[in-house]
This record gives sequence, C-alpha cells and structure tokens, in this order.
Amino acid sequence: MKLSEFKYNLPSTYIAKHPTKPRDAAKLMVLNRAEKSIETKKFSDVVDYMSRGDVLVVNETKVMQARLFGKKERTNAIIEVFVLRELNRKENIWDVIVDPARKVRIGNRIYFNNKLWCEVIDNTTSRGRTVRFNEDGGDIFKAIEKIGLTPLPPYIKRDSVKEDRDDYQTVFAKEDGSVAAPTAALHFTPELVKKIKKKGVKVATVTLHIGLGTFRPVEVEDLTKHRMDSEYFEVPEKSSDIINAAKKAKKKIFVVGTSATRALETSVTADGLVKPDFGWTDKFIFPQYDFKIVDKLITNFHQPESTLLMLTAAFADYDLMMKGYKKALKEKYRFLSYGDAMLIV
Repeated sequence: MKLSEFKYNLPSTYIAKHPTKPRDAAKLMVLNRAEKSIETKKFSDVVDYMSRGDVLVVNETKVMQARLFGKKERTNAIIEVFVLRELNRKENIWDVIVDPARKVRIGNRIYFNNKLWCEVIDNTTSRGRTVRFNEDGGDIFKAIEKIGLTPLPPYIKRDSVKEDRDDYQTVFAKEDGSVAAPTAALHFTPELVKKIKKKGVKVATVTLHIGLGTFRPVEVEDLTKHRMDSEYFEVPEKSSDIINAAKKAKKKIFVVGTSATRALETSVTADGLVKPDFGWTDKFIFPQYDFKIVDKLITNFHQPESTLLMLTAAFADYDLMMKGYKKALKEKYRFLSYGDAMLIV
C-alpha cells in the first residue's frame, strides 16, 4: 500500500485537548471484522467482549516528565532539554533534544537547579545532543519527575498543566522510559480493571518505551522503504507463559495499543507463540501483515499517514477501518491521544 492511501482530513477541532472524565466514559467504536459491522459503545463496555480465560496485554511503560528547562552556564540563556532515553545508567548519560540548539555546544553545562546540571558531551543531530548529568544530582529519573513538565504530543496546542501529570499516565504505568503515553490504555480506570479481572480475564504486561518516532511523519510513498526508530521493549517470561497458555486453550488475546502489539509481534516463535524477550525493535507493521499473537486490538483514532494508522489498518482491514474513521468524523468522535477508542474484534 502507498502512503497517500492513509491520508484523510482531520480538522483541528476534533483533536481532544483533555481526556474524558471519567476515563472509561469515552466513546468506544467496535469494528467487527467477520460481520463487517460498526457499533458505538462506551469504553467501559469493553469488558462485555471478554470471556473467562482471555488475556488483556498492556504496556506498563511510564511517561517521563521529559521537558526540562535550565540555564546555560555563564550566559544564563534559557535552554529546553527534552530527555529522550537513558544510554548509560552508571555514568548518567542520556540522549536529549535541545532548543535553541544553536546555543548548545559540546562542553557546555546547563543548570536546572542548585543540585542538578548536565554537560554536553556529543552532538548527534542538528538538535540532538548526548549529555552527562552530574553524579550528585541523585536518581535522574526522580529528579526529572520532580522538575520536568509533561511531554504532551506536538498536536496538542497548549502548555501542559499540573493535571496532565496524571491524565497523560496510564493506570498500568510502572517502568520509567517513555516520552509519549501508550494512549489506548489511558481509557482504563482501576475500577474497570478490577471488573475485567473479576470476569476471569488475566492481565499480562509488556514494556515498550515510546520515543518521539511515534510522531515522526512517514516521508516515502512506498511503505516498504520506511524505517521505524528503534525503541526498547521487554516481554517478561511470566507474561509469555500467560499468553501462550491462553493461545493453546483457544482463548483470545486482547492487546491494548500499537506499542504492546509491536512488542509482542517482535517476540514471535516459529510455532506462533510468544517468547520472553528484550532489546530494541524497529518493527513496522502495515498491510498486509499477518498477526501471530494479537486476536483483538484496542486502539485510539490516529493521525493521517501515521505508522499507528497503518498498523490499525493491517489488523482491521483497510476498507473497514476507513469506513469507521468516516463514521467517527461524521459523529464527532474525539481523536488522538486524549480522544476516544476503537475495539477491533
């Protein structure tokens, strides 16, 4: 398929700037692939599609408060440091993006407060830098959590507020490392998770730390030539055991989000099961991909021409998905990270 086939008009007024309250009150569009049908429900109704013995797979990555503001040594120029990923925990070395980049050179120090600063040790791209945080800055993740701002997606045209610290974090968040939320999971509440477990559905966790590549546009018409950014993932042995037991028992695997999907589909064995795994994945899923692990997919409504939209089309069937998007626009669904959800069965 071609990039242009994933283009549609998304008015800015359809992009949700804040989540629905409560979270599970958002709309849920249900696409039934076998029946080619489309229904509108509430997200809390998702439990009705699950049965005892099924598995719900979630990404337990935690969004870092990735936007830091500091002052450059000597000049006191205000510099934004957007932390991307930890490279070396022992030496406190991180990949970051700086703005304005023209003012930040190798050897410069940027001070965030009287305890925490970083020194630029390498240039990686025009705006990318590798930095080393000072050792007496303490636990860098904790420091970032304390002084940083929520990295809202670039299409949400407002400054982050205090409420975003909780709103842009899922109830499953545990492992620090993402600069974007696994947004399909934002719809879950503790009460809904409890209800799902009470029905006899097991919850299995994976981790995939989402990077800025999730927002990077595809720039080639031929999708086979697109290359994804690598992102760190883990599939624990406990989770693979839960999933494989359910697959063998002919139960269904419900996967929450494109990130959890990519983690699982990266870790497939020759006999169509999932193996314990960890590392970096640049797996790009687009039509006509043959899914091995995922039986049902919970996802959001995605940007035009995005890799997330392409993965959804690969799972749902392109024509049915585009029909669903047309209905969503007509019925004023809320789109993107803080928007409504879709369940593909």
